[in-house]
Amino acid sequence: MTETMGRRERKKAQTRQALADAALALFTEKGFDNVGVREIAQAADVALSTLFQHFPSKEALVFDMDADLEADMVAAVRDRPAGQSVLHALRDHLTAREQRRGDDDDPSHTAHAALVNSTPALREYARGMWLRHQDALTAAIAQAAGVPRDNLAATALARFALECPSLARSDQDLRQLFDLLEHGWGGWLTTSSPSQGEAKQPGQ
Repeated sequence: MTETMGRRERKKAQTRQALADAALALFTEKGFDNVGVREIAQAADVALSTLFQHFPSKEALVFDMDADLEADMVAAVRDRPAGQSVLHALRDHLTAREQRRGDDDDPSHTAHAALVNSTPALREYARGMWLRHQDALTAAIAQAAGVPRDNLAATALARFALECPSLARSDQDLRQLFDLLEHGWGGWLTTSSPSQGEAKQPGQ
């Protein structure tokens, strides 16, 4: 029975990967808006109903690693080293993730990034997908802090942490944003207040 389930799961994973690969190839060649889901199913040699069993929408085909990203963030909080704060665990995880993305020279990953960046519908979907991780991350933070799942501070920290990568232009920016989350805005506002008509920029 276990062996049968193992084969079934492998087959599902192979079908899912074939659909994602076919979608990326077609989207890259023709443009996202010029490709229909039926064409993708045909390219992957599966029925249209099978495609929708794996992906709820055309946009979802571009982001087949959604569940893994969420699981990795939750694990970063849950499995952090003894003595490390939740905030530092998230900072280190997200910084390492951005560094891996920057060092990644896989042509398929480069094509994926170019596709998302050049397609407004995919950029919007990517942002919404990223923020959908908030509930799972909030639950992990609340559990780590020993507070109820609907705790406002846990929810706010999850939301702010998820927003940081979209605001940062570099690893240094990301770390600076987490420093603000850790130490608060009061000190930064005091040291950054305009003097003699000159507005001071963050980090100056």
